[in-house]
Amino acid sequence: MNTSQNFDFQYAVENTQIIVEPKGTLETFGNTIINYYLVTEDLDSIKKTMLRIGRMQLLRPQIITPSQYSEIFLEGFSEEAQQYVKSLMEKDECRILRYGYTLKQEAFSQEVISDSIDNVIDNVKTDIKSKKDPYIALVKGVEKPWDVSLVRLFMVMVQKSIQKNVMDMTKQHLFDKSEQVMTLPLKQEIENAFRAAEKDPSLIQSLGALLQQKKVFPLYEERFFNLINKSKRR
Repeated sequence: MNTSQNFDFQYAVENTQIIVEPKGTLETFGNTIINYYLVTEDLDSIKKTMLRIGRMQLLRPQIITPSQYSEIFLEGFSEEAQQYVKSLMEKDECRILRYGYTLKQEAFSQEVISDSIDNVIDNVKTDIKSKKDPYIALVKGVEKPWDVSLVRLFMVMVQKSIQKNVMDMTKQHLFDKSEQVMTLPLKQEIENAFRAAEKDPSLIQSLGALLQQKKVFPLYEERFFNLINKSKRR
């Protein structure tokens, strides 16, 4: 990754503001369509705003192995958006890739509006209220690279939905096949770590690190979050 690309997507991420977040969560057993309004400001003119209206399709999650990770995770996005996701993977901050979500950029329209960005945002808010769509979003981003702001929206939706998705998949025994490849010593090590963390909440962080290191976090995610919630109630 060159310095210019790194700066481009970091700048876009840091200057992305999700003004209206979708109320719904990502579907576990079906595709999810997010309809978005993305507004960006023309830095050369305070009275020109770019408005993009489009939709993103999120294909239903699939359980995959680390060897199957690839850049088809994003379809129809710029190189900067790809680099943003790659940086998350390198920092292990994109654990949703463990479930194989694929984000596809659908067709979108765009127009230049001769008005301030604040006025355009207010008008879009009014339009959104009339639609009553639980999967509609309003995002304020930067003009270049603008689609990084959409990836940021996706990551926010992932964090909002992941616990429910894992619970749904667990109830359908979708992790059973993966669980069978775990060795008995590893299962015992994890059980011992859970018991220790239940007695001493300060060990929860090291438990999470162990699950990530052994690449079995999805199998224990619901139990891990339940442990966190239980420790908070003490």
